[in-house]
Amino acid sequence: QVTLVESGGGSVEAGGSLRLTCVVSGYTYTTMAWFREAPGKEREGVAAISLADETAYADSVKGRFYISRDKAKNILYLQMNALKPEDTAMYYCAADQILTIRTILDNRRQNWVAYWGQGTQVTVSS
Repeated sequence: QVTLVESGGGSVEAGGSLRLTCVVSGYTYTTMAWFREAPGKEREGVAAISLADETAYADSVKGRFYISRDKAKNILYLQMNALKPEDTAMYYCAADQILTIRTILDNRRQNWVAYWGQGTQVTVSS
């Protein structure tokens, strides 16, 4: 059975940092990613990473967020720095065996993503 369990969310002031963690059980996937969904907005791709550690980021988080993975432990991370109030959202971990790092972040392809976690809330106050 495949499970993705996120943790690390919380409340932080603008300019602060948080690190999200996603523990994956069941399989080591080719591509993993973080998505977020803010109230009243559509879910959007934030960052993705391949088995070869290639990465891709949404323009809104480049230079502030960093995705990484521990393949031995099958854990995905998202280091979020210089947080802004507009980063407030529910953050989801996702995994897929076929999609590339750029395809998985294409918001038109979200229905193709195979596995999702339950989410962890990030709230950034001004």
